[in-house]
Amino acid sequence: MDKQTVVVLFGGRSSEHSISSATAGGVLGAIDRDRYDVIPVGITREGAFVLEEDDPAKFPLDADHLPEVVDNGTRVLWPEPGGDRTLRVVHPDGATEGLGSIDVVLPILHGPHGEDGTIQGFFDTLEVPYAGGGVLDSALCMDKHFMKIALQASGIAVAPWVTVRRRDWDREPAAVRAEAEALGLPLFVKPARAGSSVGVSKVDALDELDAALAVAFAEDDKVLIETGVHGREIEVAVLEGADGVRASLPGEIVLTSRGFYDFEGKYLGGDGVDVVCPADVTDVERAAIQEAGVRAFEAVDGRGLARVDMFLTPSGDLVVNELNTMPGFTPISMFPKCWVASGLSYGDLITELVEAGLRR
Repeated sequence: MDKQTVVVLFGGRSSEHSISSATAGGVLGAIDRDRYDVIPVGITREGAFVLEEDDPAKFPLDADHLPEVVDNGTRVLWPEPGGDRTLRVVHPDGATEGLGSIDVVLPILHGPHGEDGTIQGFFDTLEVPYAGGGVLDSALCMDKHFMKIALQASGIAVAPWVTVRRRDWDREPAAVRAEAEALGLPLFVKPARAGSSVGVSKVDALDELDAALAVAFAEDDKVLIETGVHGREIEVAVLEGADGVRASLPGEIVLTSRGFYDFEGKYLGGDGVDVVCPADVTDVERAAIQEAGVRAFEAVDGRGLARVDMFLTPSGDLVVNELNTMPGFTPISMFPKCWVASGLSYGDLITELVEAGLRR
């Protein structure tokens, strides 16, 4: 069987650049080399597409020295629509080299300019197949305000919230504080369009609200203030395969001493949180969680994959917190751990994503 060529695209302009780069190390090490030829392409923090080394060890998940894409002077030239699919690189000396025809792009990008529909629209324009979410579901799920509206419209429970724009806070801070107080404590304050818990704060007292808003507004000029939901933090991984959409065994975020599942706990192995999969739930609860995950995926017109995060309340209700259309994919991330627990290896998971992109 002839090998197909996969461009693994990582890095990016968002604050999650290093996590994307660390994910690339895992993907480059696990992708099926008997089945695919691989071209690693990095995006620098400034937005330049560069040809990277095909070396998983260059991008380790190291809390003390997180990896990044450094501008090495190369520039990747993408195929133009209507022509062949040859990927080219301009070297620092100005020489242009053809890297061969590409079959699909695997964008493992997080946050703005990668997980928000922009890169997906770019590849749609170029008529280059890609794995993962499409334009609509990526854009919807990147903006937590509109994601909640889409979920509510499909009858899916979400936490009560108010959306605050920076201009509202600057003009009428007292009104914003009153709206927040009406939601009840505790509150979570989060940027509308950021991921990996970047800019998220837990507010246990109203005098903490102003500082939490400052942290969130540093990431985005649109912020959500959300009622804290009392319940178990459950996550389920969703995949779109050749035979339809399916959900993994659910996992659970167990907080032992950390206030909430923040960036350090998610990616750097911080103390105070355990990522457990499969979660200790009944068969009835498991089926309900999986059904809720698939329903949420379909509510946002999901494509490729998503991780659906929800709360299982003491009364047995499920409240969906958010969907991530390119969830954390590092070795300690919930998405691959849930599929491994469900019988799908990390390498086979990557193959499923790539094959789904090729079917487009």
